[in-house]
Amino acid sequence: MGFGTEILFMIVLGFLFLGPKRLPTILGRVARAKAQFERATRSLKSQLEAEFETEGRRGKTEASQPPVGNQ
Repeated sequence: MGFGTEILFMIVLGFLFLGPKRLPTILGRVARAKAQFERATRSLKSQLEAEFETEGRRGKTEASQPPVGNQ
């Protein structure tokens, strides 16, 4: 079974179980939830990248300075 065939099968099952009136509503909610999840994932990824970049800069600056202490 190809990907298109599986999607078609799921749509037919949706029509059978939910009916033609409720299926578009449910699909809309699923699409909005998916979009919201993708936005949250992108936001988390960008926050992590910014944090790693900041830590990388901080580590380079600290490593370039001579150690303080027993001399």
